[in-house]
Amino acid sequence: MKRVLLFAAVLVLAGCKPPDGAQTGPGGTAGSLAEARKGFTTKLVRQEKANEAVPTPPAKVFGTVQFESPAGKLAAYLGPDPKDGKKRPAIIWITGGDCNTIGDVWSPGKRDNDQTAGQYRAAGIVMMFPSLRGGNQNPGFKENFYGEVDDVLAAADYLGKLDYVDPKRIYLGGHSTGGTLVLLAAEHSPRFRAVFSFGPVDDIRGYGGRFTEAVNVKDRKEVDLRSPGKWLHSIQCPTFVFEGTSDGNLEALETMAKACTNPMGHFYPVKGADHFSVLAPVNALIAQKILKDTPDECNIAFTEAELRQAVGR
Repeated sequence: MKRVLLFAAVLVLAGCKPPDGAQTGPGGTAGSLAEARKGFTTKLVRQEKANEAVPTPPAKVFGTVQFESPAGKLAAYLGPDPKDGKKRPAIIWITGGDCNTIGDVWSPGKRDNDQTAGQYRAAGIVMMFPSLRGGNQNPGFKENFYGEVDDVLAAADYLGKLDYVDPKRIYLGGHSTGGTLVLLAAEHSPRFRAVFSFGPVDDIRGYGGRFTEAVNVKDRKEVDLRSPGKWLHSIQCPTFVFEGTSDGNLEALETMAKACTNPMGHFYPVKGADHFSVLAPVNALIAQKILKDTPDECNIAFTEAELRQAVGR
């Protein structure tokens, strides 16, 4: 992909519904992603399952639970109840690569490629890593960014019913393929307090056939309903998109930043970081902002200066 260095080009937007005459859906039709998905049944060209057992995490770090989704009961890692009577903020994190399947997310990650998002756990924020349809030994098949949106929302419903989680402070984050999926979730539902997407693509065809093996990429609707760049007008909660400027999916971020007229969308090219090294420092920054995000409405915002400071630039 083309590499573009952006120095002061941080597009920061805040608000809710797009103005009249703003972006519309694919083909120029008005409407939200949720509306476009109604009555649509995806037709997979492959039925793929991982058939991998869920590894057992350290009991003090995560428990293994099951939550109900439209695909059936799915597995997840869940941070334990501190049993202090407090309701805490929580974040659902979707990993990159095969984002349907969960594995070791408890071993310490490297500073320049920490995909565990352990910064939230270290800050005392409840973490949930859901396994999605077709992942591990779950029911269903991988749908490559379609039915998985419903699974993420089902995970949020599960979290919101826990005694030690504040149902009004459930956040969502993800990296790479996970970043693409969480951006779609933000476009589909207002369920989350805020969404943090690292390194997504705007169009799933940008994966070049990887992670889209089940999709008929010649069918425009199948592609459009999985491509978050088509539905920026539909973002329904504060959504923050990050990518390092030295590598990764920066072109996709730049394209979406220029196209987005929805004041709920916020796009940040992070100078001095790449697709992987952006994770640890920016997640640490986000974790601290979540702890301070206590008013009735989300008060999270970022500046170019603090992002540069976070990554040591």
